This record gives sequence, structure tokens and C-alpha cells, in this order.
Amino acid sequence: MTENNQTTIFENDPDSSSYEHKQSIDQLQDQFSKFGLTANQCKVYIFLGKYGSKTAPEVCRALKLPRTETYHLLTTLQNKGIVSATFQHPIKFSALPLSNAIKSMVNTEKERIKKLEKQEEDLTKLWDTIPNYHNEPDVAKEDKFQMLQGENQIYGKINDMIINTKNEFQIIGNEKDFLKFYHANFLEPLDKSDVDLKILTNSSTRTLYVFDEIDRTNVKKFPSTTDGDICFVIKDNEEILFFMKNSDFGKENVTAMWTNSSAMVFSKKLLFELLWSKSKSIPL
Repeated sequence: MTENNQTTIFENDPDSSSYEHKQSIDQLQDQFSKFGLTANQCKVYIFLGKYGSKTAPEVCRALKLPRTETYHLLTTLQNKGIVSATFQHPIKFSALPLSNAIKSMVNTEKERIKKLEKQEEDLTKLWDTIPNYHNEPDVAKEDKFQMLQGENQIYGKINDMIINTKNEFQIIGNEKDFLKFYHANFLEPLDKSDVDLKILTNSSTRTLYVFDEIDRTNVKKFPSTTDGDICFVIKDNEEILFFMKNSDFGKENVTAMWTNSSAMVFSKKLLFELLWSKSKSIPL
């Protein structure tokens, strides 16, 4: 088989011998996109990783990409630190091992966040140089609502609520929800604070380890008759965040709403207290 008609794992023809890998390829591309890689950058990295060192023309022909774009993709991947090049002629490009590539991308993202944090003071100074052109009178608290999409945005909001909790915090969720909370490290800071914490869950005995660092008097198992998809958090009787689509829908499709509506907080608080009174303590 010549280089010009080489069949790769990216073929979309159902009759192709490599079509069976399509689902894995799609999932890989989805995961890589979270590190900021485009679809074609993912294809090039995966191709080099699975087919070995290649020249730019070989990548171009195998993936059926425009010549100019191929060189740009390879340069970008080198700048990201996940593809290396030789000094020989013609130049050959190689993908770093996956574990090394992930570490490189994670470190790059950490450095980017550090730079953003350092810019906070500069941005604040610039902001304060511009005067305010409104003179709004003091008004009663307005009810606000915010739609949140995806785990990163939602968990960022929950973390903000936890950090600013002064008196009490209530959480209700199913087994999968608390596994997510555990890995996001939400629970430990709450237990170490003086906040009045109450947790309702339907977690089975095999996942109760997520509450090992939590005072078990703060945790109860809600009745089996309760809808297992219910999940919300309440902060200081002032704010609530409730999931409209939970972790069963995938990371990017998870949807939640945050609000400081007194009526909404009050109704969810009543529901939580009712379930708490009917729930059983989890044994130590």
C-alpha cells in the first residue's frame, strides 16, 4: 500500500478495518479538547503517537490535510511541548508519550493561571482609574439567577459558595454526585470549619469512604422513596445552587442554576429539613 492511499484509524468508512476505533478516537479528541487542542491538532498528535515518527508531507498525505495547515499544526504542537522534531533532513516529528504530554499541558495551564492571578492587581488599578458614571440609590436586594453549564463552571460556583459560607451549609445528592464532590475536594474544607454542615445522600456502603473525614453526625441517608436525581446546595439560607442535569448527562452537559431568591431558598430549605427529619444516620 502506498503512502498516498494509506488507510488510517481516522477513516469514517464503516467498511474500513479501522472503523472499530472511531468511538475511542472521538472520546480522545473530546478529552484533548479540554486541554485547548483543536480537532486537527488532536488528529496529528494521535497519528504521530500511533504511527510513529513522520515527516510533515507524510502527515499531510495520511491525514488529508492542506500542506500549509499541516506545518502550522506541527509547529503549534511543538510549542505546546507535546511533539518533538529531529535535526535531520527531512525533519521528522514525533509525539511525546501520553503521560509526558499530559504533564506538559497541565503545567502550561498552571502557568497560564498563575499569570492571570498576577494580573489581578494591575487590572484593579486600571479599573479604578476610570470613574463611575452612575449614581444608583440603595435599593432592596434583587433576586438574581445564573445558569451554569459544565462541571468547571458549576464546581467553581460551589467552591465560591463554600469559601464564603459563614453559618450553615446543606448538601443533598446521589452517590455519583458525592463521588464528584469528593474528587473536587469540596467536603474536607467544610468539615474543618465551624460551619453547621448537613449532608443528605443515598450513597451505598461501598462509597461511604467519601465521608471518612466528615463528622458522621452531619451525614444522613435519605429515604429510598426519594428521587435519586435530586441534588442541590444551600448556603446560609441566602443562596442555592441546584442541578437541572446531573453527572449522568456527561461533564459538558451538566446544567445547574444558582439564585439568591428568598422564595426559592425557602422552599428548598423546607424540602431539605423535611427529608433530614425522615432520614437515618449513617453508621460509623
